[in-house]
Amino acid sequence: MRTARSKIGTLEEVRARLEEPRRTGRTVALANGCFDVLHVGHVRYLAGARAEADVLVVGVNGDASVRRLKGPGRPLLPEDDRAVLVAALESVDHVVVFPEDDVGALLLALRPDVHCKGTDYAPDTVPEREVVRSYGGRVAIVGDPKDHDTRRLIARIRSSGGAGSRSE
Repeated sequence: MRTARSKIGTLEEVRARLEEPRRTGRTVALANGCFDVLHVGHVRYLAGARAEADVLVVGVNGDASVRRLKGPGRPLLPEDDRAVLVAALESVDHVVVFPEDDVGALLLALRPDVHCKGTDYAPDTVPEREVVRSYGGRVAIVGDPKDHDTRRLIARIRSSGGAGSRSE
Protein backbone atom coordinates (compact mmCIF):
# COMPACT_ATOMS: atom_id res chain seq x y z
CA MET A 1 0.00 0.00 0.00
CA ARG A 2 1.30 3.44 -0.90
CA THR A 3 1.87 5.91 1.89
CA ALA A 4 0.80 9.52 1.69
CA ARG A 5 4.45 10.64 1.63
CA SER A 6 5.20 8.36 -1.32
CA LYS A 7 2.55 10.21 -3.38
CA ILE A 8 4.32 13.56 -2.94
CA GLY A 9 7.02 14.53 -5.40
CA THR A 10 8.80 17.37 -7.08
CA LEU A 11 7.52 18.55 -10.42
CA GLU A 12 10.14 16.46 -12.22
CA GLU A 13 9.33 13.37 -10.14
CA VAL A 14 5.60 13.67 -10.76
CA ARG A 15 6.12 14.29 -14.46
CA ALA A 16 8.21 11.10 -14.64
CA ARG A 17 5.56 9.15 -12.70
CA LEU A 18 2.98 10.09 -15.35
CA GLU A 19 4.96 8.56 -18.23
CA GLU A 20 3.84 4.96 -17.61
CA PRO A 21 0.10 5.71 -17.23
CA ARG A 22 0.17 7.85 -20.35
CA ARG A 23 2.05 5.20 -22.32
CA THR A 24 -0.73 2.74 -21.48
CA GLY A 25 -3.49 5.15 -22.52
CA ARG A 26 -4.60 6.28 -19.08
CA THR A 27 -5.84 9.85 -18.67
CA VAL A 28 -4.54 12.42 -16.19
CA ALA A 29 -6.46 15.11 -14.29
CA LEU A 30 -4.99 18.01 -12.34
CA ALA A 31 -6.74 19.74 -9.46
CA ASN A 32 -5.16 22.45 -7.35
CA GLY A 33 -5.63 24.59 -4.29
CA CYS A 34 -4.26 25.85 -1.00
CA PHE A 35 -5.97 23.17 1.15
CA ASP A 36 -5.10 25.16 4.26
CA VAL A 37 -7.73 23.49 6.43
CA LEU A 38 -8.85 20.30 4.74
CA HIS A 39 -12.66 20.08 4.82
CA VAL A 40 -15.48 18.11 3.25
CA GLY A 41 -15.69 20.47 0.28
CA HIS A 42 -12.05 19.68 -0.57
CA VAL A 43 -12.69 15.94 -0.26
CA ARG A 44 -15.68 16.14 -2.60
CA TYR A 45 -13.80 18.37 -5.05
CA LEU A 46 -10.91 15.91 -5.26
CA ALA A 47 -13.22 12.89 -5.55
CA GLY A 48 -14.98 14.67 -8.42
CA ALA A 49 -11.65 15.44 -10.06
CA ARG A 50 -10.59 11.80 -9.75
CA ALA A 51 -13.78 10.74 -11.52
CA GLU A 52 -12.68 12.78 -14.57
CA ALA A 53 -9.56 10.70 -15.31
CA ASP A 54 -7.62 7.58 -14.44
CA VAL A 55 -4.89 9.40 -12.52
CA LEU A 56 -5.28 12.47 -10.28
CA VAL A 57 -2.45 14.89 -9.63
CA VAL A 58 -3.05 17.62 -7.06
CA GLY A 59 -1.08 20.85 -7.05
CA VAL A 60 -0.81 22.38 -3.57
CA ASN A 61 0.11 26.06 -3.37
CA GLY A 62 3.36 26.64 -1.48
CA ASP A 63 3.45 28.69 1.71
CA ALA A 64 4.58 31.98 0.12
CA SER A 65 1.87 31.66 -2.52
CA VAL A 66 -0.82 31.08 0.12
CA ARG A 67 0.37 34.16 2.02
CA ARG A 68 0.09 36.26 -1.14
CA LEU A 69 -3.31 34.84 -2.08
CA LYS A 70 -4.99 34.57 1.32
CA GLY A 71 -3.32 37.31 3.37
CA PRO A 72 -1.81 37.64 6.82
CA GLY A 73 -1.97 34.65 9.12
CA ARG A 74 -2.20 32.13 6.30
CA PRO A 75 -1.41 29.40 5.76
CA LEU A 76 -2.34 27.88 9.08
CA LEU A 77 -0.51 24.67 8.19
CA PRO A 78 2.86 24.51 6.42
CA GLU A 79 3.00 23.24 2.84
CA ASP A 80 4.52 19.88 3.82
CA ASP A 81 1.62 19.14 6.20
CA ARG A 82 -0.97 20.29 3.66
CA ALA A 83 0.62 18.07 1.00
CA VAL A 84 0.55 15.02 3.30
CA LEU A 85 -3.09 15.59 4.21
CA VAL A 86 -4.10 15.84 0.54
CA ALA A 87 -1.95 12.83 -0.39
CA ALA A 88 -3.65 10.77 2.33
CA LEU A 89 -6.93 10.91 0.42
CA GLU A 90 -7.72 7.76 -1.53
CA SER A 91 -8.76 9.72 -4.62
CA VAL A 92 -5.32 11.35 -4.94
CA ASP A 93 -2.51 9.63 -6.85
CA HIS A 94 0.22 12.30 -6.84
CA VAL A 95 0.84 15.63 -5.09
CA VAL A 96 3.21 18.41 -6.06
CA VAL A 97 3.75 21.66 -4.15
CA PHE A 98 4.11 24.60 -6.52
CA PRO A 99 5.40 28.10 -5.73
CA GLU A 100 3.41 30.20 -8.20
CA ASP A 101 0.16 32.00 -7.39
CA ASP A 102 -1.61 30.35 -10.31
CA VAL A 103 -1.39 26.89 -11.77
CA GLY A 104 -0.49 27.88 -15.35
CA ALA A 105 3.15 26.78 -15.24
CA LEU A 106 2.18 23.48 -13.61
CA LEU A 107 -0.41 22.86 -16.33
CA LEU A 108 2.16 23.49 -19.06
CA ALA A 109 4.70 21.23 -17.36
CA LEU A 110 2.33 18.31 -16.74
CA ARG A 111 -0.17 18.82 -19.59
CA PRO A 112 -3.06 16.95 -17.93
CA ASP A 113 -5.91 15.78 -20.09
CA VAL A 114 -8.33 17.48 -17.71
CA HIS A 115 -7.91 20.54 -15.47
CA CYS A 116 -10.48 20.37 -12.68
CA LYS A 117 -11.82 23.40 -10.83
CA GLY A 118 -14.45 23.72 -8.12
CA THR A 119 -18.03 24.84 -8.51
CA ASP A 120 -17.15 28.43 -7.66
CA TYR A 121 -16.05 28.56 -11.33
CA ALA A 122 -17.82 28.06 -14.62
CA PRO A 123 -15.93 26.70 -17.63
CA ASP A 124 -15.65 30.20 -19.13
CA THR A 125 -14.37 31.77 -15.88
CA VAL A 126 -11.52 29.34 -15.16
CA PRO A 127 -8.44 31.60 -15.23
CA GLU A 128 -6.24 28.95 -16.85
CA ARG A 129 -8.72 27.85 -19.53
CA GLU A 130 -6.64 29.26 -22.41
CA VAL A 131 -3.51 27.52 -21.13
CA VAL A 132 -5.42 24.22 -21.03
CA ARG A 133 -6.82 24.77 -24.53
CA SER A 134 -3.34 25.63 -25.85
CA TYR A 135 -2.17 22.04 -25.45
CA GLY A 136 -5.50 20.35 -26.24
CA GLY A 137 -6.76 19.65 -22.72
CA ARG A 138 -10.21 20.30 -21.32
CA VAL A 139 -11.60 21.99 -18.22
CA ALA A 140 -14.08 20.26 -15.90
CA ILE A 141 -16.06 21.78 -13.05
CA VAL A 142 -16.31 19.27 -10.21
CA GLY A 143 -17.37 18.93 -6.60
CA ASP A 144 -20.40 20.03 -4.67
CA PRO A 145 -21.77 23.56 -4.39
CA LYS A 146 -19.28 25.94 -2.82
CA ASP A 147 -20.89 26.19 0.60
CA HIS A 148 -17.74 25.06 2.39
CA ASP A 149 -15.23 27.83 2.80
CA THR A 150 -11.92 27.75 4.67
CA ARG A 151 -12.16 31.45 5.58
CA ARG A 152 -15.59 30.98 7.16
CA LEU A 153 -14.44 27.82 8.91
CA ILE A 154 -11.41 29.61 10.39
CA ALA A 155 -13.60 32.54 11.47
CA ARG A 156 -16.08 30.14 13.10
CA ILE A 157 -13.31 28.32 14.95
CA ARG A 158 -11.77 31.58 16.15
CA SER A 159 -15.09 33.04 17.29
CA SER A 160 -16.29 29.93 19.09
CA GLY A 161 -13.00 28.67 20.42
CA GLY A 162 -13.65 25.35 18.67
CA ALA A 163 -14.93 23.70 15.53
CA GLY A 164 -18.59 23.98 16.50
CA SER A 165 -21.20 21.27 16.43
CA ARG A 166 -22.10 21.13 12.74
CA SER A 167 -21.44 17.68 11.35
CA GLU A 168 -20.88 16.73 7.75
